[in-house]
Amino acid sequence: MQQRPIKVLLVESDEAYVDQLSAGLSEGNKDGISLESVGELSQALARLSQGGFDAILMSLDLADSQGMVTFDRAYAFAPDVPIVVLTDEPDEEAAVTTVQGGAQDYLVKAEISPAMLVRSLRHAIERHRLFSALRSLSLIDDLTGLYNRRGFSDLGEQYLKLARRSGRGVTMVYLDLDRFKTINDTLGHHVGDRALLKVADILRATFRRSDIIARLGGDEFGVLALKAADESSELLVERLRESIVDFNESSPEPYQLSISVGMSHHDDDMRVRLEDMVAEADSAMYREKHGKRAAALRER
Repeated sequence: MQQRPIKVLLVESDEAYVDQLSAGLSEGNKDGISLESVGELSQALARLSQGGFDAILMSLDLADSQGMVTFDRAYAFAPDVPIVVLTDEPDEEAAVTTVQGGAQDYLVKAEISPAMLVRSLRHAIERHRLFSALRSLSLIDDLTGLYNRRGFSDLGEQYLKLARRSGRGVTMVYLDLDRFKTINDTLGHHVGDRALLKVADILRATFRRSDIIARLGGDEFGVLALKAADESSELLVERLRESIVDFNESSPEPYQLSISVGMSHHDDDMRVRLEDMVAEADSAMYREKHGKRAAALRER
């Protein structure tokens, strides 16, 4: 039976090897592999943001990124796409480290035949699909589709490792939905669920696809975000607050959303633990919530 063609993003700076690999795959390519190539990690991330790939075939040494950080950044940006790593030299220790980090396979360029590569890619896709299905059963929040607390903890630790390797700062955002109990008690739990879903939608629209977004409790949410050169953490939170205001001004829902937000940011002490960042952001959130309550009492 004809197998479905697979679309692969090849991330490789060596143009001669790209031509060699493409030629090898195109000769009698009954498997129908569609190969698109880019030479830099930045180009790969831009292309992945558009979606549509079944797998990534990548070298770790590129013009704009070298070593394990290359894999870490691609894996954090597109965790739903399986990655097969290419290397010039056999290195068993590096192979084990890469697979432990989430790669589906680790292939030495000189040892690859077209048939071996096709088999590796197809197996990588199937393994990743099975792993994702099993993983989602325990790491995804049933209502919102965001990560749950366990998923946030597991992926958050990997995110901090990426931050350390890339030398980038990381921000923890902790937020709580104000007066959620009132929404549930007066309008019903089905309306409360709609409010939580709307907050989840706003978070997805505000933060990057590569950020870790989770529902940490009944009405509490968390986001772990790497520092970007073009925007500050404060700007992201301000955008989040603006989105809440926009929703309240245009929504036909019988409630108004209000959130309390706390942040924890680190770019000097990269040995900070995830639980410490969560605790710091949680404390900052409760200070804001307490301030709101105190202000409301003064106005009475």
